[in-house]
Amino acid sequence: MMNILVCDDDHAIVDAIEIYLSQEGYNVLKAYDGQEAIEMLKKYDIQLLLLDIMMPRLDGIRATMKIREESSVPIIFLSAKSEDVDKILGLNIGADDYITKPFNPLELTARVRSLLRRYTKLGAIAGVKPTAFHIGGLCVDDERKEVAVDGEPVKLTPIEYRILLLLVQNPGRVFSIAQIYERIWKEEAISGDNTVAVHIRHIREKIEINPKDPRYLKVVWGVGYKIEKQQEVI
Repeated sequence: MMNILVCDDDHAIVDAIEIYLSQEGYNVLKAYDGQEAIEMLKKYDIQLLLLDIMMPRLDGIRATMKIREESSVPIIFLSAKSEDVDKILGLNIGADDYITKPFNPLELTARVRSLLRRYTKLGAIAGVKPTAFHIGGLCVDDERKEVAVDGEPVKLTPIEYRILLLLVQNPGRVFSIAQIYERIWKEEAISGDNTVAVHIRHIREKIEINPKDPRYLKVVWGVGYKIEKQQEVI
């Protein structure tokens, strides 16, 4: 049975979601703020997190940023806000989906099933890490350490490969320059260092048809870089 963690400071909403998901055969765990959710993720084997944005102690945005430092668990944001800026912010920091309250129970359960199906297919939930990553025509095969675009092999340096692998393993998630540097070089980033930007430019020149209008490796101005997610229909 899959475990779903529901985190919202409104106890009535948490209880209602528990009823909907339990009827679908899921085991529901409950938390009421972001810090509690983080602690439960460390304690239990969670397959999906439903996370409210506006909460006391630690809100959903900051909780997601902390969770994504350690975990790729699927996250669906719950929020009373419907403005596009909130959706964009949530997706950019690592959420996988977004649903606005009040929500239709059928829509909620459909989105949960869809996201679980997607991650199960990738092997993430079963505990088997995928070794090949496909984003449109871009393919990174980590077992063979090979990269191809539209079937054509691409030669990257070891550093370029590791940066690209980090991004394709987390499609849609924005990494700051400091985060990329610290994950790849395993040391604290130095303010003003343009090392990452140079490598990003070289990667773009190799994987993009038009590096000035990239299909895959996108810049989020003032935030960082990401590999664009493929669009999927729920």
